[in-house]
Amino acid sequence: MKILLVFAHPEPGSLNAALRDVAVQELEAQGHQVRVSDLYAEGWKSEVDRADFPALTPGERLIAVAASKTAFEADALTEDVKAEIEKLLWADALILQFPLWWFGMPAILKGWVDRVFAYGFAYGVGEHSDRRWGDRYGEGTLAGKRAMLIVTAGGWEEHYSARGVNGPIDDLLFPINHGILYYPGYEVLPPFVAYRVDRLSEAGFETVAEGLRERMRTLATTPPIPYRQQNGGDYLIPSMQLRPGLGDPEAGGFALHLNGAVAAG
Repeated sequence: MKILLVFAHPEPGSLNAALRDVAVQELEAQGHQVRVSDLYAEGWKSEVDRADFPALTPGERLIAVAASKTAFEADALTEDVKAEIEKLLWADALILQFPLWWFGMPAILKGWVDRVFAYGFAYGVGEHSDRRWGDRYGEGTLAGKRAMLIVTAGGWEEHYSARGVNGPIDDLLFPINHGILYYPGYEVLPPFVAYRVDRLSEAGFETVAEGLRERMRTLATTPPIPYRQQNGGDYLIPSMQLRPGLGDPEAGGFALHLNGAVAAG
């Protein structure tokens, strides 16, 4: 497989960087081709602004969605964005690796998504009618590829459990797994999450590293999270409401968008 790992941590000597190296080494040992986008090291520009759309005339109002569409169709996106899109098209699998900061990804990684997932590439594709509402949520440009998260958290695993004070980790990561990765078509694998990383001993690190190696060995075979496809018949179009009778009547929120049990992480 060809794998793109997008890495977002500012410290080259961090535990995150050590885990990135573990992942890359194991993937390469398994015969995979790996490319790494190290966003902090490369000085990635995170904000979307007028500099992203040089074709805009002076004084013209910036409407980011429309400008992204126009630039993508004209092959006029900036060179850094086009390079990342090329990597995504090259890769059979995408890994996003980051520390969990304030219940989400670091701003630089969100900015990578904002700029690289352009209109016409990652969204705004496909037929919009009374039968379909675009190629998204299980379909789209990146369908047939796999994706997963490698996440580190300072808190205890219990804090991110079903009854934990921070909320279930699967719920916290749902906007990324479902809203960013599944949206353009990726098959999304359960995340690899390491907890209490600020307190890991050497032995503790090796335990985490071996768990990560195992996940890298099974990147091609791990069952994906069973999200419901938007155009698979489970949702009413155009309201995009789940059809009556589907899902556990006791469940609500994110769990309704799972078709069956979630694969173990």
